[in-house]
This record gives sequence, C-alpha cells and structure tokens, in this order.
Amino acid sequence: MILSFLPVLPPELRPIIQIDGGKLISSDINELYRRVISRNNLLSNLLAPSISSDRDVVISQVKLLQEAVDILLDTGVRGEPKRDGYNKVYKSFSDIIGGKEGRFRETLLGKRVDYSGRSVIVVGPSLSLHQCGLPREIAIELFQTFLIRDLIRKHFASNTATAKRQIKEREKEPIVWEILQEVMQGHPVLLNRAPTLHRLGILAFQPILVGGRAICLHHIGL
Repeated sequence: MILSFLPVLPPELRPIIQIDGGKLISSDINELYRRVISRNNLLSNLLAPSISSDRDVVISQVKLLQEAVDILLDTGVRGEPKRDGYNKVYKSFSDIIGGKEGRFRETLLGKRVDYSGRSVIVVGPSLSLHQCGLPREIAIELFQTFLIRDLIRKHFASNTATAKRQIKEREKEPIVWEILQEVMQGHPVLLNRAPTLHRLGILAFQPILVGGRAICLHHIGL
C-alpha cells in the first residue's frame, strides 16, 4: 500500500496534559508524528534545487522517513518495538485503534447508543418465535421520537415540548400507551446478546409490550 497522505489524529485523541509543577505529558503518538515531520523536513531540504545532495545520503534519508512512518502506523512492524528514554514502548496508530481497549471497541462499539436499552432476558411462554416482550420503560425510550410525532400529528399535543411532557407523565396519559402500541406494530427492534461473534448474535423481532423490567423471548430463542 502506498500512502499519498498521512492520516493525522485529532488533538482529542493525542492530548498533551499538564501535571503538578507545570510539567507537560504528551501522548506517545505525538512523538512519533514529530519524528515523521522532522525526517520529512530534512529530506525536503536535501531535495531542494539549491542544494546538491549526495544520492546515497538522499536514499538513506528516504529510508529513515519510511521507517518513521512504519513505526507511526505500527511500532512493532520492524521487529523490535520503538521505545522512549525510559524503555517504554511507544503506542502507535494501530495500538490506539486496535484491541479490546482501542478506540473502535472501547469507544464506538463499547458505548451505549441513543434509543437503546439493556436488560436481562427471560422466557415469554405466550410469545411467538418472531416476537419479543419489551418492557414498557424500554419501549418508551426506543420509540420516543415516533411517539412525539404521532402525538402531534393526531392533535393530542400542540408541540414537541407538550408531547414530551405527556410522555413524562405517561401514567396519567393512557393515550401515550395506545399510540405506543400502534407505533410498535410497524417497527421491529434489534436484539443483541453479547458477545456478538456471528451473524445470529443480533436478530430482529416484533416487539410486544410487557410488564416488569425483563426482556421476554420464546424459549427456543434463549
């Protein structure tokens, strides 16, 4: 693979922190970026028209620049990992985004998303194989935007703020549950049981309102 442009992580992902005494601690990847920039600038100077550089020196500097880029992307790609003055291995780009504690799994896949819920699963004897019993409080969260839309569309609320207030006071507003039942009929939900290691780990179900706080499934689906 040939890179024409080197990706640069945003500052939030490679912070510089000031600790007691005014000392600054920088993310490892900042040092790796600094090495790339330094070697690239040196190579640019060697290639300047006003400078007659020895060919072997230029080739050597190109190799050093390539080495810096390789270490930035994966510190162990050239065998022995790059270490700092305290013999600590630098964290490269691949270390930051990969693994269980990397940005993808910890920050993106490991975080909850909007309009989602989490609960234990139990057997629902009366459910069909394609159905799941959804606790009322989870259903309210999942379908909140649809509820607001239909409350306004059917003139039970004049605006979004009024609709949200009705949802908040849902125990006094039976119309909220009636509209929720209608909304759920046309909107399946996705259920995931961690760890999701294959495609059957996440499936779509037709939601049915149930009491309690547990998600109900047909016994074959457990």
